[in-house]
Amino acid sequence: MTPSPEATLLEFTETARAWLTEHAAPRRPGDDRGTDVAVFHDLPADRERALIDRICDWQCTKFDAGYGALTWPEEAGGAGLSDRHAEAFGDLEAGFDVPGQHELTSVSVSLIAPTVQMFGTPAQKARLVRGLLRGDELACQLFSEPSAGSDLAGLATRAVRDGDDWVVTGQKVWSSGAQFAGWGELIARTDPDVAKHKGLTAFLLPMDTPGVDVRPLRQMSGGSSFCEVFLDEVRIPDVLRLGEVGDGWKVALATLGFERGHSGSEARVGGGFTQLLAAAQRLDRTGDADVRRLLADVWVHEKLASVAAQRDREARLAGVAPGPIGSLRKLAWAQGLTLVSEAATTILGNQLVADSGGDFFGWTEHVLGAPGYRIAGGSDEVQRTIIGERLLGLPPEPRGDRGVPWKEIPR
Repeated sequence: MTPSPEATLLEFTETARAWLTEHAAPRRPGDDRGTDVAVFHDLPADRERALIDRICDWQCTKFDAGYGALTWPEEAGGAGLSDRHAEAFGDLEAGFDVPGQHELTSVSVSLIAPTVQMFGTPAQKARLVRGLLRGDELACQLFSEPSAGSDLAGLATRAVRDGDDWVVTGQKVWSSGAQFAGWGELIARTDPDVAKHKGLTAFLLPMDTPGVDVRPLRQMSGGSSFCEVFLDEVRIPDVLRLGEVGDGWKVALATLGFERGHSGSEARVGGGFTQLLAAAQRLDRTGDADVRRLLADVWVHEKLASVAAQRDREARLAGVAPGPIGSLRKLAWAQGLTLVSEAATTILGNQLVADSGGDFFGWTEHVLGAPGYRIAGGSDEVQRTIIGERLLGLPPEPRGDRGVPWKEIPR
């Protein structure tokens, strides 16, 4: 039942529905994303690994049948179909009991794979792209650093050329799923004598390389989705350099562009209107004025997000390149998570304070996890700066480090 590029959308949908029916069980009425409202997973390492394995197995099954990379060109391992086909398949898949999402698998398929396809050498593409799309390979981002904060261009991890290798020393943080990843997309500073944006280079790092130390970070929501990664004289062959020397900023922006587009459209984490309404009904809170107002706010936000997603789909179909609108979508998405937290807190009250044996306490995983997405993929402040300068045409923020060599910038 491999999809055919010549098939009409209706024919594709019928074929895909038949394939899904054969390979997955339909969701029961009323499931609607189930009762899990966690923003980040709170699982023991063995159970999280098992979840990732199930997601990868499903991705492999889809890919082999032609549904795992629908919009990718056929020569790159995809089906060569349109965004409308991908949207139709996603709508169908939502009606079946499939493993769901994990940050690492989403990063591998939706961020790292297209970045390698865009900047990689033929050998790098042959080595990684198909594996990433199929779920055979997993890759994390090694971007953020404790000392750089939201200023990615200010990173200090150094890569020094030594013959055919680069020797890398430094520290990364907030790397989702790094403890389970086989690869990392690493941005390091290769030239401290030029402006900070110009002295960066990207690399593909095998995570089992000597000198790589991955340490999971316990989050306040309970899980360890994020990691800090220490790099102690790690040797990376030049053949694993991604893009040209000094083009690391360009590579990073491409990956972040994929991330912001992914966050603002198809990504669905945490709770939403359906689960909030169910909780309010069970607790007989639907008559409360504040509860009704917040439920209405969440409903309106979700509807507006659907309209925005449809606009973005139409723009893609019209050939409009992704741009700073992704920052607007990402900011709105993070605000939606915060709005859901406010509604959950009002509806549940002291049910969130202690685990009394019911399932309402699970909402703490949303409330405590939602603030993370005000940082992930660029902080809210960064998104507002992009929106102001690139969408609204406001004067740029004053920057005292513009054009200054990185080594001369006070830290």
